[in-house]
Amino acid sequence: MERRMISAGFVDDALECLARRGIDPAPVLAQAGFAAPVGGVVSAEQYGALWLAMSQALDDEFFGLGGRPMRPGSFTLLCHALMGASTLEQALRRALRFLKVVLEDPEGELQVADGLAAIVLKDVGAARSAFAYRTYWIIVHGITCWLVGRRIPLRQVDFRCGPPGHAADYGLFFGAPVRFYAPVSRLAFDAAFLTLPARRSERALRDFLRAAPANILVRYRHDAGLAARVRAHLRAGMLRQGKQQDGMLREGAANAWPGFADLARQLRLPAATLRRRLAAEGQTYRGIKDELRRFKAEELLRTTLRPVGDIAAELGFSEPSAFHRAFRKWSGQSPGAFRRRSPA
Repeated sequence: MERRMISAGFVDDALECLARRGIDPAPVLAQAGFAAPVGGVVSAEQYGALWLAMSQALDDEFFGLGGRPMRPGSFTLLCHALMGASTLEQALRRALRFLKVVLEDPEGELQVADGLAAIVLKDVGAARSAFAYRTYWIIVHGITCWLVGRRIPLRQVDFRCGPPGHAADYGLFFGAPVRFYAPVSRLAFDAAFLTLPARRSERALRDFLRAAPANILVRYRHDAGLAARVRAHLRAGMLRQGKQQDGMLREGAANAWPGFADLARQLRLPAATLRRRLAAEGQTYRGIKDELRRFKAEELLRTTLRPVGDIAAELGFSEPSAFHRAFRKWSGQSPGAFRRRSPA
């Protein structure tokens, strides 16, 4: 596993759960291999060890944040319950039913509309903390990404609660637009992913559980793997192109992106190796480009009043009609409809 780091703010959030129960953090930190107090970022492996130690101290794998304790061993049972699911959608619905029984509150529901699939969390009472919702998302998103063998890119993450002091860490962690004080807590992704096959063996599950929960924290994060390196390379190229065009710090036209062979040379990889490694992550160069175009298109439609034709040109489309067709394929709606339905 690549070494990835977890924000110090998320460590503080976890330790606050111990404080609310009056539990001395020192023995828990020692069990997890930390020196107290903890300062700065930690590795995913360290945070995973802390999660396990806290679940034992709290007798709850959900940090005491649910309506009922998620007793140690529940995560393993959840994973076994998803084995045999044929598609991501079937696995997700099983996972949400299982967590409803275990946690009782919040209750997750899968909603599908306008080309988006969303896991919506409903609370019986007042809004929970952003950390509570994040923990729920980590469990569900991490397991299902593992089941289908690829990262499921997120489109939007909404929190019913207000922002914590380290709110910026949430957007960095999820790699998607994050909104606080939303009407409901909601994690959204493309509905097309629901049809992905869920094919994992019992042997693969044993290997997965041996590395959990550290592996669900980072393995399928947006900033992990070769696909993330390709995304960063393309974004950097767009930014450079934007500076050359008008001297402003904005992204330039996507048609400045290199062809596949040129990309492989720029990344110092044989083209065949690049293609094979992207395929192992469930990605293609075309898919990555479409993902970046889509995110940029949605950002511009949400946050500006620029004409659709201008947006199409910036994203490298030869004519607005081609952009309309692509956007409808991505989202199931026209750019104009998306703009009208998007929150201000």
